[in-house]
Amino acid sequence: MVWLWRISALFFFFLFPLTSLSTSYTSDLFRQWCQQHGKSYSTEEENLYRFNVFEDNDAYIIRHNSNSNSSYTLSLNAFADLTHHEFKLARLRGLSASAASDDLIRLNRGSSLIESSSYLPKSLDWRDKGAVTNVKDQGSCGACWSFSATGAMEGINQIVTGSLISLSEQELVDCDKSFNSGCEGGLMDYAYEFVIKNKGIDTEDDYPYQAKQTSCNKNKRKRNIVTIDGYNDIPENNEDQLLKAVANQPVSVGICGSERAFQLYSKGIFTGPCSTALDHAVLIVGYDSKDGVDYWIIKNSWGKSWGINGYMYMARNTGDSHGLCGINMLASYPIKTSPNPPPSPTPKPVKCNLFSWCSEGETCCCASNILGICLKWTCCELNAAVCCKDHRHCCPSDYPICDSERNLCLKQTNNGTLAIQPKKNSDSGNSGGRSSLHKQYF
Repeated sequence: MVWLWRISALFFFFLFPLTSLSTSYTSDLFRQWCQQHGKSYSTEEENLYRFNVFEDNDAYIIRHNSNSNSSYTLSLNAFADLTHHEFKLARLRGLSASAASDDLIRLNRGSSLIESSSYLPKSLDWRDKGAVTNVKDQGSCGACWSFSATGAMEGINQIVTGSLISLSEQELVDCDKSFNSGCEGGLMDYAYEFVIKNKGIDTEDDYPYQAKQTSCNKNKRKRNIVTIDGYNDIPENNEDQLLKAVANQPVSVGICGSERAFQLYSKGIFTGPCSTALDHAVLIVGYDSKDGVDYWIIKNSWGKSWGINGYMYMARNTGDSHGLCGINMLASYPIKTSPNPPPSPTPKPVKCNLFSWCSEGETCCCASNILGICLKWTCCELNAAVCCKDHRHCCPSDYPICDSERNLCLKQTNNGTLAIQPKKNSDSGNSGGRSSLHKQYF
């Protein structure tokens, strides 16, 4: 019995240091990962919780990557401190739930497909042809549908006009409210419908993405830089038609991205497993084959730290008519035959004096004067506005009475007095004879 006790003691002696070394290594790895991805946590409890999640994901990755038969690998990417449930809540709520049901009405179901030549190239990558913008990041806003739609419109616009223009997802999130629901989800068909009815869409530079839904900027909504003329829905579960479409332009698709391996995907040809319960929208930008395995080239909207610099290779020709992860079930693409409208004329500033002016459509308001001479001007963002005597606010022309004490704009009607809140004027400044007038909102 003595020898048995000694063996047990030796086993514990060697096991404990190994466990400590393993934990120490993972702790160092976690610290390096936090530095790489700019992660920090407000409390020690949160830090410990995230470390435990990270450690569990690391163990999962090691188990998967040790399988020599797998065609893809996983890594500790920017989502390695999230549980799979947390990840799904943050990133996989952007494709309308109805997309996975039989109740979905696809607006252009059964419409004629683009004609394609009988010859299809063995491989194609629209990135090489200059038809794909940089990878974007939707953040925790469930707006994958808008990124998929803009990606397809960016592609066909470049193919037709030769100009690659990054388009505004924020305009779709803020303004496309007929069917889509901003950060709570939507569908690409509805986004195309919005752009057609709106007679175009603004650029990313002019109407930048904020990863949250805000009020629709009506002025920017009117800046129709890129137009489309229609769109087509590819018949469900028809991979041949999908391939023909991708040979002509980038194509929007719905997929199921809710598997844990999808969260931590790093490189290689993704082969699942995954279901066909569609919960995410992406863009197909090409196709190819490797070692006898055919695959799609997928552009995602989770930033460049995920996958292959933001992309995934997803297996095709799997023998399942739905396609891997349901990729053949909800595919569509925009149609463009007309040129874009001419550029809008450069806005003409409204002069306040020789050295300061406001933007077109704004009103100059005096903020400080002596003996009737204005020493400082501010800008009211409203056209033909009424400047309030407090020198800080302005009222629209249809609410012309300033009530500075109650901070209201009033107008008299037969039924009484209506009131709205005034706008706060922006401060003016000048540099080199030009004013820099920044809007502030009340």
